[in-house]
Amino acid sequence: MHASLKGRTARAGVAAYRRTVRIATFNLLHGQPLRDGRPVPYPADAAEAPLYDAITALDADVLALQEVDRFQDRSGHTDQAAVAARALRARDWRFAAALHGRPAPVSGWILHPEEAGAPAAPGRPGLRLYGPGETGEGPGDRPGGDGEGPAPAYGTALISRLPVRDWRARWFPPAPFGLPLRVVGRNGLTRVPDEPRAALAAVIEGPHGPFTAVAAHLSFVPGWNMGQLTAIRRWIADLPAPYLLLGDLNLVGPVPRTVLGGAAMVDTMARRGQGRPGRPAREARTARETREARRRAPNSRVLLGGWQDLARLPTYPSHRPAVQFDHVLAVGVPRTAVRAATAPPTAISDHRPLIVDLAL
Repeated sequence: MHASLKGRTARAGVAAYRRTVRIATFNLLHGQPLRDGRPVPYPADAAEAPLYDAITALDADVLALQEVDRFQDRSGHTDQAAVAARALRARDWRFAAALHGRPAPVSGWILHPEEAGAPAAPGRPGLRLYGPGETGEGPGDRPGGDGEGPAPAYGTALISRLPVRDWRARWFPPAPFGLPLRVVGRNGLTRVPDEPRAALAAVIEGPHGPFTAVAAHLSFVPGWNMGQLTAIRRWIADLPAPYLLLGDLNLVGPVPRTVLGGAAMVDTMARRGQGRPGRPAREARTARETREARRRAPNSRVLLGGWQDLARLPTYPSHRPAVQFDHVLAVGVPRTAVRAATAPPTAISDHRPLIVDLAL
């Protein structure tokens, strides 16, 4: 066989072996049906139907969801994470409740009584995980709760059709102030308070080894969301690479990638400056150790380019997308692995889903 033909055959064999995995993120706006950017009623006899149909159409292997309701009046008392998992026929999924309570018009949330008095800390009772066959242990889920069954909740979900080895969740407190924002169904700007946020991480068994996927919904308050983003990067540092960070980050264009790369550079510089107490950093290592550390440490160009946007498409507002709040960011996944990236219209939410097909 001619050498060039042999090379093409070998490459074709590798391409055939590599599997395409569909990754997606979608801010649901609690599954709210919309028409031309305006809300329309949920189907009276099947409130979950628009959500089920929209998720089915995504056909994602790994899906991050934000603004997810659990047993809320406004969305027909459905467990939306469970509905989405059923639509994808996914066995592995988790819903992280950022809070337990009910939405109050404009003014934020009316917290469940058991949560209202809880301390504002990452381990507070408001953060509970729910998954297949579980009722969880959030407020109202235990006997002697409010007597009305499980308390309604709101948060973030991560769903995988691939096997999940491990789960991790983190809670973020709200910013101490809100901002004037555009709210679906209201004209002009409405001052909206910030809300707690939840992030989920899963170590997933990919076709060629494990990788880490993170579902996140960050604050809309500038600066506060950047702090949450860098905290997530540190939070997953001990999990297996490559990393995929999926979600509504409330940051536009290249900002999330730049923030993540800058944080990595600062961390590396800090590690280089660590020495023995009372001694300059340059004396903390032997010459050989210093050379080895410099060889291993990436330079700032690599760090800033380490996190990549795998899709650069506007996702908001859904009826006429102009900006990208929703992102699929990665480390350890080259852009050449991207087979397709789309942001298709759906019948629900003020965001469009962002879908990336990857050869993993």
